[in-house]
Amino acid sequence: MTTQTGSSPDRDVVTTAAVVLAAGAGSRFLGENHKLLTEVRGKPIVCHAVDAARAAGFDEVIVVSGCVDLTEVLPEDVTIIHNEHWDHGQATSLRGAVTYAANRGHKAVVVGLGDQPGVGVRAWQAVGGSDADLAAADFGAGLRPPVRLAAAMWASLPVSGDEGARSLWRERPEMVESIPCDGDSADVDTLEDLRRWT
Repeated sequence: MTTQTGSSPDRDVVTTAAVVLAAGAGSRFLGENHKLLTEVRGKPIVCHAVDAARAAGFDEVIVVSGCVDLTEVLPEDVTIIHNEHWDHGQATSLRGAVTYAANRGHKAVVVGLGDQPGVGVRAWQAVGGSDADLAAADFGAGLRPPVRLAAAMWASLPVSGDEGARSLWRERPEMVESIPCDGDSADVDTLEDLRRWT
């Protein structure tokens, strides 16, 4: 992992970072550009997630990139972690993010996906406002990102494969706090998905 970062948080304060996972190839999306760089409502898809996380008031916003360079579209106040092993699955991106968060002294992360333009500020804030070790948004159809992971959960995350926090709430459903949220949690995975937004 390589990192481009901003200022460090005070290690004596309990801090929470937002994490936007944006490293995958988006292989099902057959558009002219990578799906995260495709514009929806005036800006790249990934910027909807990042801007919502930034506006939600977290102590730091971390974006994990991989397949495509996002530096040209992301604001300077976000931390960009480049996952060289992005093709080994989402778990590697999440593992890199929590390792970085631990080194920075954060006590929790709230993790969302870069291809969910309909997840707004209030959903990020609602999940971030939980004090549960494991909490996830519910937009009316079951648990979805954003997901809050306290530091106590980080060692239990998978180290490889395409599942991140979902594996935890499947294995330990009794631990998950479900947070009712407004918004649309649909991913943009295909051109058909994109048409919903355009």
